[in-house]
Amino acid sequence: MRVLHVAAELYPWVKTGGLADVVAALPPALAAQGVDVRVLVPGLPAFIDAFGLNEVARLRTPFTVERARIGLGSLPNGSRVSVYVIDHPGLYDRPGTPYNAPDGGEWGDNHRRFAMLGWVAAALAGGADPDWRPDIVHGHDWHAGLAPAYLAADPPTGAAVRSVFTIHNLAYQGFFAAALFPDLALPPSFFAIDGVEFYGGGAFIKAGLFYSDRLTTVSPTYAREIQTPAFGVGCDGLLRTRAAAGALTGILNGVDPHIWAPEHDPILPQPYGIDDAEAGKAAAKAALQRRLGLAEDPAALLIGGISRLTPQKGLDLLLAALPAMVGNGAQLALLGSGDGDLEYGFTSAAAAYPGRVGVQLGYDDPLSRLIVGGSDVVAVPSRFEPCGLTQLYALRYGALPLVRRVGGLADTVTDANAVTLADGTATGFAFDDATPAALEATFHRASALFADRNSWRRVMRQGMACDFSWAAAARQYVELYRSLLEDAPPG
Repeated sequence: MRVLHVAAELYPWVKTGGLADVVAALPPALAAQGVDVRVLVPGLPAFIDAFGLNEVARLRTPFTVERARIGLGSLPNGSRVSVYVIDHPGLYDRPGTPYNAPDGGEWGDNHRRFAMLGWVAAALAGGADPDWRPDIVHGHDWHAGLAPAYLAADPPTGAAVRSVFTIHNLAYQGFFAAALFPDLALPPSFFAIDGVEFYGGGAFIKAGLFYSDRLTTVSPTYAREIQTPAFGVGCDGLLRTRAAAGALTGILNGVDPHIWAPEHDPILPQPYGIDDAEAGKAAAKAALQRRLGLAEDPAALLIGGISRLTPQKGLDLLLAALPAMVGNGAQLALLGSGDGDLEYGFTSAAAAYPGRVGVQLGYDDPLSRLIVGGSDVVAVPSRFEPCGLTQLYALRYGALPLVRRVGGLADTVTDANAVTLADGTATGFAFDDATPAALEATFHRASALFADRNSWRRVMRQGMACDFSWAAAARQYVELYRSLLEDAPPG
């Protein structure tokens, strides 16, 4: 079974969110299950520099005058996963993020840049690499949304190639103006309600949702939520139709134990496991307090936050509840960037509460690990959350997640209440209403449990014992792939 994963991000080279972690972890987990898996990424500078590429093809494409060079390399450290890179500097050799210029604005030709990604995926399915051809093309998020559309427009000859599309976050849709559709080199008939058209324009994610043979999301609860108007972002009707046909599945993301493991994390001042977590976390807490200028107070409930500062992530709720938390003796260690008003609000809070609130804007991988290791609680108060990885990292490192009960957060965190504390299933704290009052009330429950050290240690151990490995997710994907191939029409 040969599977090509298509994505714009891959940890640690290009990362703006959890997508990069998934694409780094899922293909190796599939390889361990016996799948012959490769990854296709755009030729961003970090990828060009990371892999020793051997040219496998030079393709004439509809998007540029110059041919696109397709290079093949391997993930490091003996991985069995190979990586295709689209080496086209005119489209990809740019500063900033994969999607935005350094000033934060989107690149004006993003529709062509990511159409190229989907088009090359379909070309590989059609035999562009004479030595390897996938049975299944598996695209991730809107950046890869056109891959199944190109497969549908020009099906490969020979054996049928099937497609899977995973929704990591439905809110990011790759929307473009209708006038740009001719740039995509798709048949005119594809610009329709039953196709790429979306509220008068077009959307890459709509193409993935409509043309893929199977759809997956990154948690079972999110798969149900996106079929409702509240979470469907205009796609709920299509998703209900696909779900009714049995084409939509929720498969929970996992955690890569080679990357996220307190037992051998070099960032931690003192590695620890489930049996010596209290001492290890105490050392990490002190180091985190020093790093962010917090008072070195082991008795303070230290709340960690690692997030994009956006309303989706509920950080406005945390900011509004912060005075009450600090007034109750808590500390906050926050790492993130995003909305300007939220950045200003949290930096102002750090100035207003010296020694109690520490904030660093931007992304810093070592600091993110120290926050997870040194915090007592990690807050993820999202308005919606397809899966969430931060709470899984927190559980792994013995920090109790404090989450809103949505999406993957609902699937992975068991609220500590009288019943779950008694039966030994509690792993964190959860609330329902997207209000500062609900968050504040849940914080007070966490603070009360923190004062009961024996109960806190018990819940911490229960969280650390949870198994959210990628092996379980990989087995579900292999089962899905097999069912697709069994149902495939003759080539």
